Amino acid sequence: MNKQSAALVIVLIVAVMQCGIAQTVHQLPFASSGNIIELTVANTATTPLTGVVVEATDVPPWLKIAETKQRIALIKAQQEMLAMFKFAVDKTAPVQQSHTLNFVITTPTGEKWTKAITLAVAPPEKFEAYQNFPNPFNPATAISYQLAGVSRVSLKIYNLLGQEVASLVDGDRLAGYHQETWDATRYASGVYVYQLIATDAHGWSPVARKRMLLLK
Repeated sequence: MNKQSAALVIVLIVAVMQCGIAQTVHQLPFASSGNIIELTVANTATTPLTGVVVEATDVPPWLKIAETKQRIALIKAQQEMLAMFKFAVDKTAPVQQSHTLNFVITTPTGEKWTKAITLAVAPPEKFEAYQNFPNPFNPATAISYQLAGVSRVSLKIYNLLGQEVASLVDGDRLAGYHQETWDATRYASGVYVYQLIATDAHGWSPVARKRMLLLK
């Protein structure tokens, strides 16, 4: 799969005596890695803060945060410190759907504040069909693909004589990543070809054909 490498940096100023409210939807690149969320925690008090913990909560399974909890040993009076969260966006993430991610800031004395941000994953930049997996296979295999926009999808299986043996998809699919399964239990060993056609709203119809091997 073609992964984009994007350094998305979201800087959030969190005053220790206030609770922020998320207003902006931050767009995340599809299937990207190397992203960063930075939270600046400001100590507005006249005494130092020690042992402040910043934890990401309500993390969806498609958002792969390296460390969800960060500890800030010391924030001097009237100063700021960064909490940095590195993350990747899994290809299975739903696109163009907002999700609220919360960061809970706590002190050793039990004080707690929450900062919420709203995220949404951008659709893929292009159509792409992937090689089935596993391959060779017996008796089932997964065929996956990504769509840049809502498309009418046709996914059919053919033998080497050009005869259609199965139709897995014939309908509309949303933008994003999709995976279909072909159970070839009742088919003979041999080479098969799957053909994927995705027609978008503008009438563009890319065609992808790939071979796969069924071994019994």
